[in-house]
Amino acid sequence: MVFFYYFFLMGLVSLILIRKHILLCLLSIEFMVVSLLLFFFFYCLILCSYYLYVFYMTFCVCEGVLGLGVLVYMIRFHGNDYLNSMFMW
Repeated sequence: MVFFYYFFLMGLVSLILIRKHILLCLLSIEFMVVSLLLFFFFYCLILCSYYLYVFYMTFCVCEGVLGLGVLVYMIRFHGNDYLNSMFMW
């Protein structure tokens, strides 16, 4: 169990420390999502059915698609994926 907490915390620390590019932020968020997905997999393996796992996996896929959509939007309209260029007028 400590293994999943370690993965989640490392993703959170990298999200907090690396704030230059949106792509790096999205990778950190996906790392946290994968750690939670592994936790749900082992939880469902031991205690319950896999419906919760499939439900969470669906939301993970939607979150990834929305993140890539935001990244493509930023590159098209701002020319780069710097997080600071989002807040400049």
